[in-house]
Amino acid sequence: MYIVLISVHGLIRGHDLELGRDADTGGQTKYVVELARALGEHPGVEQVVLLTRRVVDSQVSADYAEVFELLSDKASIVRIACGEDKYLRKEMLWDSLENFSDNVLAYLKSQPRMPDVLHSHYADAGYVGSRLSHQLGIPLVHTGHSLGRNKRQQLLASGIKRSEIESIYHISRRIEAEETTLGTAERVITSTQQEIEQQYGLYDFYQPERMRVISPGTDLTQFFPPQGDEKKSPMAMALKRYLKQPNKPMILALSRPDPKKNIVALIEAYGGSPALQQAANLVIVAGNRDDIQEMETVSKGVLTEILLAIDKHDLYGKLAYPKHHKPQEVAVLYRLAASSGGVFVNPALTEPFGLTLIEAAACGLPIVATEDGGPTDIIRNCQNGHLINPLDKAAMADTLLQVLADKVAWRRLARKGVEGVRRFYSWPAHVERYLSVIRPLVEKTELITRMNLQRRSGTFRNQAIFASLDLNLLGDKVSLAPFLQTMQAHRKAIIFGIATGRGLDDALSTLKRHYIPQPDVLITGQGTQIHYAPNLTEDAVWARHIDHQWNIQAVRDLLKEFPGLTMQPKSQQSAFKLSYYMDPTVASVHEIQQLLLRNEQAVNVIFSFGQFLDVLPVRASKGLALRWCAEQFGFPLEKTLVAGVTGADADMLRGNTLGVVVDNRHLAELADLATIEKIFFSKQPYAAGILEAMTHYNFFADDKVGTAV
Repeated sequence: MYIVLISVHGLIRGHDLELGRDADTGGQTKYVVELARALGEHPGVEQVVLLTRRVVDSQVSADYAEVFELLSDKASIVRIACGEDKYLRKEMLWDSLENFSDNVLAYLKSQPRMPDVLHSHYADAGYVGSRLSHQLGIPLVHTGHSLGRNKRQQLLASGIKRSEIESIYHISRRIEAEETTLGTAERVITSTQQEIEQQYGLYDFYQPERMRVISPGTDLTQFFPPQGDEKKSPMAMALKRYLKQPNKPMILALSRPDPKKNIVALIEAYGGSPALQQAANLVIVAGNRDDIQEMETVSKGVLTEILLAIDKHDLYGKLAYPKHHKPQEVAVLYRLAASSGGVFVNPALTEPFGLTLIEAAACGLPIVATEDGGPTDIIRNCQNGHLINPLDKAAMADTLLQVLADKVAWRRLARKGVEGVRRFYSWPAHVERYLSVIRPLVEKTELITRMNLQRRSGTFRNQAIFASLDLNLLGDKVSLAPFLQTMQAHRKAIIFGIATGRGLDDALSTLKRHYIPQPDVLITGQGTQIHYAPNLTEDAVWARHIDHQWNIQAVRDLLKEFPGLTMQPKSQQSAFKLSYYMDPTVASVHEIQQLLLRNEQAVNVIFSFGQFLDVLPVRASKGLALRWCAEQFGFPLEKTLVAGVTGADADMLRGNTLGVVVDNRHLAELADLATIEKIFFSKQPYAAGILEAMTHYNFFADDKVGTAV
């Protein structure tokens, strides 16, 4: 078999890859080089060529100007001219891709034979591969690596305006190229099933029957079981200065300092379990840092929380949190933990794949990981650990203790991890699976069905549905099922959002408990936090926006002795929300508002469910958060169905939205909305009331594709 790989952007060479040099020279460049090399070692492959862009630029190595580079006897890199010679970021290459495609076509026609298959990597190569596939009649295989629709959401969450996203990242061209590629490719290769369903599922030309999961390969020359010399390494010496009993088993967590990685919850679980503290040390490796105060806001916040949690539970001498580590020391950390009889833990709220779990397993280290996404596949394949609910700290501690306590089971898990990685996640295993996927395309032994490719008219997902949780989605399983089926049928046409007074952890565990899929937008804490799917990306700009004139300590002091108010548990409080139980026979919302205003505290005071009182920054509420999201995503309020049940939902329902007050026992809190003609009051409760409103507003009239489903 003769295979051509196409990876246009970045700096690609066969040695000393400049990983992390910039956003374009990362995991993808490493993957395509290693894939080319691994394919070249397989007896069933005659030749593999990796085509990339030729760069002639004094600012980068002359290696990238070499037209030809040999990787092995059967594998090589060929660099093709693509517009300007100088090194450009990938977003600047769109106008040059036809030039690159024409040059690749000329190169292929000059060779003794045509390739059997083209394999494009990322949207730009997908665009090129689609053109070549049509011109040459050669099957196209595609790997996205990341997708434009998700990237756009992440950029919006970071505070970049839609107009800037277009001018800087040309995101619409990228998404259009991805649609074109999905319509052409006979196979799309992904890392996980979750990637297929949650990311590719948002595209018009989504064809799941053409998609195959092939997990990335792991370099077993770097990740292998302990050899005995790791205990003398500089990293081992660095950890010893933190620990009173450094020879105890090690619980190792390794991730960047990101709220989604849930490291603080792990520390809380460890700190709340004397038995676990007695059994093992905890080692937290959360990126590299010099001065936390100088780090970007999100990382600074997570690291500060880590230090506060360590101090709260007085974990000094039991917990190590080194400031620096080199890339090559990651494998040493796994081996140190394995040699101690320890365990690797990934407590992330969401984990699309989980490469660190495979690396740890290859080093003979049992794993405990979140039950979300990739870890479920890894543990099912390797049988080398346990899945946990990342929101259940007590269960997390118990599971870790279970792994550490049973030495016989520990050795079995360690052995199965090493064997499982070799079988499922090594490069030879990856290549075998890869060839089994593409061989039927080459031999034409597998019928490829082609869908009737038809783009939706109008803007992608220009409608939205936002609903609260309690007494709305929750309360009636019978009506929830058809509501969720309706949302799934129209998933390409609408943005689905949930707005709740619950905190993030509470909301996520509630969704999981009721089998409600993660929404596109999750507004929590009465509108004080916004997270976006698929990776629970927090809108950090929203947090900075609502911090305006907010003085939580002043509000707390003013309400400390107010009659009829009782503070809710600490778990219900947050940096932007003070929560109380209020006795309405003793206290009134109006009196509380007047007291705070007299003392120059401009805030939002929200009363709901007949007993809960929340005080928020003046810029925060469910309605304001909803409108922020509408601005970010570009969906019109006039096409946004909003379902609410209590006073906390009032400002979501007012205005230009299509409001529905779902029938419930707290209607008195929304009685003043009854005079607003535009707001619909459903006769049915719970999710049935939302379905009733969909019919009332003829909400899906414009979604012909969804209606067909």
